[in-house]
This record gives sequence, C-alpha cells and structure tokens, in this order.
Amino acid sequence: MKQWYEELFENSAKSYDQQPFVKGTHGEVDFIEEELGFNRSATILDLGCGTGRHAIELAKRGYTVTAVDLSASQLDLAREKAVAANVTVQFVEADARHLNYSGQFDAVIIVCEGAFPLMETDEMNFEILKNAFRALRQGGVFILTTLNGLFPLFHSVRDYINEHQDHDSIKASKFDLMTFRDYSEYEHIDDDGNKRPIKCNQRYYVPSEIMWLLKMVLRNRYIYS
Repeated sequence: MKQWYEELFENSAKSYDQQPFVKGTHGEVDFIEEELGFNRSATILDLGCGTGRHAIELAKRGYTVTAVDLSASQLDLAREKAVAANVTVQFVEADARHLNYSGQFDAVIIVCEGAFPLMETDEMNFEILKNAFRALRQGGVFILTTLNGLFPLFHSVRDYINEHQDHDSIKASKFDLMTFRDYSEYEHIDDDGNKRPIKCNQRYYVPSEIMWLLKMVLRNRYIYS
C-alpha cells in the first residue's frame, strides 16, 4: 500500500512547479551558498529533491550535485529541466531511509520538507537524519528545514486548524498535541486533472527536538558508519 506522500507525488510534478513556495528558489540557494562559504568546488547531496529546483540552480552556479527522490515522475521532470538548463545533475530514484552513501559529500541539504518530516514515524525520520550525516565528509555542512511545531502553538491549535479549513481543497484537519502530527484530508488534483482524496500525516518539530536529534546523530555517528 502506497503512503500518502507517494500518492501525492506520483503524478503532480508539473503542478508542484506552479506552487507559490517554489518562487523562493533563488533566495534559498543564495542562503545555501553562504553556508558553504561560496566554495563552488563543494559536492552536494540534495535529499528529497522533487523536481530539482535547488539541485539545478546549484549546478548552474558550478556545484557538483547528486539529487535523490522517491518519486519517479518528479525525477523525470527534474531531468528534463536539467537538460533545458544545460547543466549536469546526478538524479537518483531512492528512499532516503535506505541510502548507502558514506563520507562522499561536502554538504547535505534537506529543504522544503524534502523527505523529512513526511515519514509515518519519528524513527523513520531519524533514519533519514542518520543517512544524511553518514553521507557527509568530516566537517561537512548539513542544512535542514522542517515544519515548525511552535507555529500552531503560537497561533493556538484551534486557530491553526480553522485557518487550514478555510482552504477549499482541505476537507478535514486535526493537530495532535501528544504527537505533534498534523492529520489533514484534502482533494488533490493531479497533472491529468484527476481528483482524489489524500490523507496527509506530517510531523511538526519544535527546535529543542531537532537539536536533540542532531546531537544524537553526531554522538553516535561512528556507530552508524
């Protein structure tokens, strides 16, 4: 049985590239470059690359990029876009929970919910972090963005849910304070115009949790190697 994120991304690559948040690609890559000290000899692993927007922009700027995603359709469009941009990116169809890279990259990026935190359990999300750190060379840079658990708390869970339900496509929404998971159901329209219900289950993290998880990965890095 396919998970919700597999259903969501199996035929939505073109519509994904029309989402408002993709307009921030250049600024996001500017930030990544700053964190890398503008070292364009750096090798980068992009986990959960989607249609390749960060990977391709980084390649345009001279970086060597390997980009991994679980969705074949997202990768198909990413490869087309790379060809059109006249850049080389190694696109790999793989599950970020099951990777074999070891000390090969100067940087690993997981941005805009790329793989993390979409998994069904905290343990699965942690496997992604372990694999990301295993792929890094000593002294490498790790860049992660995730859903912020402070947001629904700051705005109150009730207001957060009501705001979600104001969107026509969202049919139901629930935020579980015990697990910090957002459960929502909405009507998804794929690239062929087909409508289907998608039940999402995403994990929100507060900053202290992320710091603890990263410390756990670093403390046990040699055990995982």
